[in-house]
Amino acid sequence: MNSFSDIPILDDLDAVKKTPASGGGGPQVYLETYGCQMNVSDSEIVASILKENDFGLTHDLNGADVVLINTCAIRENAEQKVRRRLQEIRAHKRKYRPDLKIGVLGCMAERLRTQFLEEEKLVDLVVGPDAYRDLPNLLKTTFSTGQAAVNVQLSREETYADIAPVRYNSNGVSAFVSIMRGCDNMCSFCVVPFTRGRERSRPTRSILDECKQLIDSGYKEVTVLGQNVNSYSVGENGSAVNFAELLHRISLLSDSLRIRYSTSHPKDCSDELLHVHRERPNVCNYIHLPVQHGNTGVLKRMRRTYSRDEYLSLVKRVRNIVPGISLSTDIIAGFCGETEDEHADTLSLMREIRYDHAFMFMYSERPNTYAARKYNDDVSEEMKKRRLNEIITLQNEISLENNRNEIGRVHTTLVEGPSRRSDEQFSGRSDTNKMVVFDRESFSIGDYVDVRVTSCTSATLRGKAVNKSRNGFRTVSESAGINEHALPVVN
Repeated sequence: MNSFSDIPILDDLDAVKKTPASGGGGPQVYLETYGCQMNVSDSEIVASILKENDFGLTHDLNGADVVLINTCAIRENAEQKVRRRLQEIRAHKRKYRPDLKIGVLGCMAERLRTQFLEEEKLVDLVVGPDAYRDLPNLLKTTFSTGQAAVNVQLSREETYADIAPVRYNSNGVSAFVSIMRGCDNMCSFCVVPFTRGRERSRPTRSILDECKQLIDSGYKEVTVLGQNVNSYSVGENGSAVNFAELLHRISLLSDSLRIRYSTSHPKDCSDELLHVHRERPNVCNYIHLPVQHGNTGVLKRMRRTYSRDEYLSLVKRVRNIVPGISLSTDIIAGFCGETEDEHADTLSLMREIRYDHAFMFMYSERPNTYAARKYNDDVSEEMKKRRLNEIITLQNEISLENNRNEIGRVHTTLVEGPSRRSDEQFSGRSDTNKMVVFDRESFSIGDYVDVRVTSCTSATLRGKAVNKSRNGFRTVSESAGINEHALPVVN
């Protein structure tokens, strides 16, 4: 994702998450979240901390005493959107609410604290991703003194493992569970190690307890999160629990709970993890496997630690061990020094692998990264746009062809809510993470429904409900003569 972490980005203002009114009787807080799934999870932690300290949460900007913007610094475009939003809120404060306090949380807070506080004077509060426990004290300070407050110190220990998130914008069906924080990979384009710090894993028991609480509350799906979940590792009783073991333990909590994860680094995608996908039917048949580029030389400049051939070999191994698995990826167009031949290698890799979905972006230089210090951002904006458009066009063609192959098949779909286009239809995701739309009939949100696909677009499968399913185990690929409910167990 040009300068970005490997977690897919929620990149539109329409994707902003807003809190409903709830919580304590103290100052009312209006909270918006931009960026990745980790930011959404962090906002749920922030909401919990605020609630425990008698702050209220409100969806009404006009009634708020505090506005907190949880930010993303992954790409320049994301930063500019947040900056424009801060300017809008600052103008609102000057015109209507001079006592309103404005705070910036997350990755931009750590990176741009001087500009926000001193140069542009956009905000009253700056809090980094490892300092959320200090947020109530910082708010009280700025309320009582009128002075700006800041804490952007990174931590090698903080995981917020003991905090029960307030899932303020949840559909009651799907939830995020953060299992680790930070990143040690130091890809040359990525700012995450500088804004979120080093990797540290959350205790296994706290993760299992949170997942069990979600099950007891009626949730049907969890997505476990980390900048690189595959590198999860904690010591337990003299041995280490790795990510494959953690995923296996979560899958044993309930047959009715689907498990997804985001995101993974190809270097850490082990056979042990792939066998968990194959053996445990409620671990979804979907992996987000960021490649970033299709040329070995560019991958070396990106410091991705694998070659094109090694990545292709991994994909072959994934598909051999887990038949029918769906793959998505991240792709950067126009990285430093990228030639036409190197760009062509990305297109050829896409044709060979045939991803179901991809997150595709132009490279934008991020301060302090290895690329910013060592390379020239020498691909023109015009060329970046043209190459990105070629990547997007090709991926749309591949996604449409892949989805057309689903027509006639039945997908077990978890109902997440009404379709965007019609309240008469429901939408949800299949085991392979494809969006499925079908008539509402007598089904309810949270139901597993077997849906036969009748038509499609490049982004959506449309179909007819066949019956309500007991759980979300696997896709039933009837037209291919495959019963994936009965996949063999690999020892």
